[in-house]
Amino acid sequence: MSLITRISVIVLTKNEEAGLANTLAKLAQFSDVIVVDSLSEDRTVEIAERHGARVVTFDWDGAYPKKKQWSLENAGAANKWVLLLDADEFPSVSLIDELRVLESALDATENGAYDINLLYRFAGTYLRHGHVVTKRSLLHIDRASFPIIDDLDAPGIREVEGHYQPTTIARIGKLKGRIVHDDRDPVSSWFARHNRYSDWEAHLRMNAALRKEIANKRTLKGKIFDRVPLKPFLFFGYAYVARGGFLDGRAGFDYATALSTYYWQIGVKYRELQANRKGV
Repeated sequence: MSLITRISVIVLTKNEEAGLANTLAKLAQFSDVIVVDSLSEDRTVEIAERHGARVVTFDWDGAYPKKKQWSLENAGAANKWVLLLDADEFPSVSLIDELRVLESALDATENGAYDINLLYRFAGTYLRHGHVVTKRSLLHIDRASFPIIDDLDAPGIREVEGHYQPTTIARIGKLKGRIVHDDRDPVSSWFARHNRYSDWEAHLRMNAALRKEIANKRTLKGKIFDRVPLKPFLFFGYAYVARGGFLDGRAGFDYATALSTYYWQIGVKYRELQANRKGV
């Protein structure tokens, strides 16, 4: 079967030796695969090179552009269209088939990006129901970009852009196939990451203008979730009941609870920051 030659893949890494080989093996259908690595201290670079990926080093200078936008500008992709992935993400077989058909039309399309749903693995189980995360992952490097957000003093998220989507000067398409988010880390690492993310989110809420700016760069689902009251309770009902998360068994319950707790964390930290500002 012929290679996909008109779409480059950029994989973002930092100390990803545990799962990177699996990710890169799933990208064998692409002719141009680049690993942008943040000075890994494990075998990440060795594994990437062994699998034939080009490795580009990213050494963050503490300013913008952050890692995703820097990669679009500096990784040396062979194509204008880039599939941007985290180290534990890879395209499903159906998505690869879809991209193979799509690539022949990409030169003529007026789209600037494509949204893709994730198939999320949590606590060892792939979640086929419940809340679905959507990422704007297929990007035209001249039409889509990650905006500069005034969050350099925010805790929690540093060298990689926060939880917002790239913007585009053109239309946004939607693909049917999914990106597999193959998170093989222990659940404790999920909670550690989201503890940091909630620090960032709480900080944003202290700046109404910044919060509004980022909310406008999220998907429609993200915008809705940002505005609803009693978010932890409503999200659990949405993810576990309305969206059928219960069909995923215990893992579906655990995931819905974990995300609801994440939203609760943001609220608690935000209220603490408010109290500290008021000197209470």
